[in-house]
Amino acid sequence: MADWFGFEIEEFEFEGKDASIVFPKGERNGKWLLKTEYRDAFPGFEIEMLKRGWCVAFNKNPTRWALEEEIDTKARFCAYISKTYDLDMTCVPVGMSCGGQIAVKLAAKYPHLVSCMYIDAPVMNYLSCPCGLGARTSGAKIYAEFVYATGMTLIDLINYRDHPIDKTDILLANKIPVVMVYGDSDVVVPYDENGAVFAEKYRANGGIIETYGKAGCGHHPHGLEDPTPIINFVEKYA
Repeated sequence: MADWFGFEIEEFEFEGKDASIVFPKGERNGKWLLKTEYRDAFPGFEIEMLKRGWCVAFNKNPTRWALEEEIDTKARFCAYISKTYDLDMTCVPVGMSCGGQIAVKLAAKYPHLVSCMYIDAPVMNYLSCPCGLGARTSGAKIYAEFVYATGMTLIDLINYRDHPIDKTDILLANKIPVVMVYGDSDVVVPYDENGAVFAEKYRANGGIIETYGKAGCGHHPHGLEDPTPIINFVEKYA
C-alpha cells in the first residue's frame, strides 16, 4: 500500500473518480472521517484521529460546488466505505473552505449518514464567495469557475434559496452537532458573511455548535495549532 503522512492508504476508483481510505496503524475503532475536498490539505486533525484508531476516506469531486448529483455520489460513497471496510454507517465530514459547503449539503440531504461535522472557514453564502458582494477582496477566477460548474450567474443567485446557509434549519431539525474553525481576518470566505451567520442561527435555535476563531488569521492555514478542542468535540458526538 502507498503511504499518507506515515499511514497506509488504499487508493482506488469509485464511480470513475479517484478515491482512497487511510488506515490507523493500530486497531480500527470503527469510526471514520470523510474529507469532503482537498484531501491532503492541512491534515493535522485527521492525523491525530488516525492515531486514535479512526479511518479517513476521500472521493474526488467533479467540481467543488456541491452539485446535487455530487452530493448523491458522496452518499453512495459513504455507504460503500462503511460496508466494504466494516465501519460505522455514520461518518464525520471534515469540510474546509469549499469542502464546508459539501459537508453541509451532505448532512442536510443525508442526515442519517452524519453523526457530527467539522467545518473550517466554510463557504456558506454564494453571494459572498464566489461572488464577492461583501468583504471578499478578489474572485474573478473562482466566480468564473462557479458559473461554469453550476450554470448560475450573480443574476440567478439574487433570488436563489439553496445556499449552504439555507440548510441550517434542516441541520437543526436533525440535531447535527457542528464544530467550526475560522480566521477573523479571512477575506477569501469572510466569516461575518458565512460561518458567523450560520453559528448565530444555530445557537439561537438550540443547536449544538462550538466555534474557534483565530485572531489575525486569514483563510489559511485551516485547523488549529492544537486540534484538541476539535478532537474532544468529535469524540463526544460521533
